Amino acid sequence: MVAAATFAQPTPGENDGKADPRLIVPLDLPTADAARSMVRSLGDTVSFYKVGLELFATGDGMSLARELKAAGKQVFLDWKLHDIGATVQRAAAVLAGSGCDFLTVHGEPQVMASAVRGRGASNLKILAVTVLTSLTDEDLIETGYHETARALVERRIHQAIATGCDGVIASPHEAALARALGGKDFLVVTPGVRPDWSAKNDQARAATPLDALRAGASHIVCGRPITAANDPQAAARRVAGEMSGA
Repeated sequence: MVAAATFAQPTPGENDGKADPRLIVPLDLPTADAARSMVRSLGDTVSFYKVGLELFATGDGMSLARELKAAGKQVFLDWKLHDIGATVQRAAAVLAGSGCDFLTVHGEPQVMASAVRGRGASNLKILAVTVLTSLTDEDLIETGYHETARALVERRIHQAIATGCDGVIASPHEAALARALGGKDFLVVTPGVRPDWSAKNDQARAATPLDALRAGASHIVCGRPITAANDPQAAARRVAGEMSGA
C-alpha cells in the first residue's frame, strides 16, 4: 500500500513561483528514510526528484517513487536499463505502470528501441544515456572507444531519435548539440550541473545551472550542492534563482 501521507499533499497553486520544474534533485542517499527526510526538508522548493540505483538496491526505491507521485511530485527513475531487448522491454512495461515520468536506458539501439516498445502508450518518457558525465576522452579510449566523448554523444543522439526516445542524458557541454539535433520538444537532461559556489566532485564535464539551460538543457540534475548543504532548502532556492535567468 502506498504511503501517500508520507509527504505533505500540495494544493492547487501551492508551488507557484517556488519550485522550478526544470530542476531535478537526485535522492542519492543510503536509505529511503533518509530520502524521505530530505524531501520533507526541501518542502515545496523542489517538485522533481531522481530515484537512482542506490535506493533501488535498498529494495525501497519503487515504494519511495510511488509515495512521491502520490504527493504530487514528478519522478525520474534513473536506472539505466541495459540488457537484452526482451528483458528491457518487459522491465519498461512494468515501470510504465508506476506513473513515473522519466526512465533512463543505456544509449544502445536495441536497448532504446526495446524500452520504447515496452512503455507503450503510457506517459513515461524514455531517456537515453549518451556518455556518463564522469568520463573524459581518455577514459573512453581506455574503455575501447576510438572517438571523443562529443563524437560518441552525437552518434547516440542520432540513434536515440531514430529509435523513438523522448530525449537524452547529456553533459552541459553537449546540451547545445542535443538541442540542435533533437529540436525544441526533445528532452535534454543534464547531470553534472554545479553552481560556481559548489565543489565539482566527480563531474568531469560540469557547468553552472544557467549555462546548462542557456546551452539547451530542458532539465538539470543538481545533487550535492543542494542535498549536502547545511540548509538544503536555501541551496535549492539559490539554484532556482540562478536558473530563472534562462
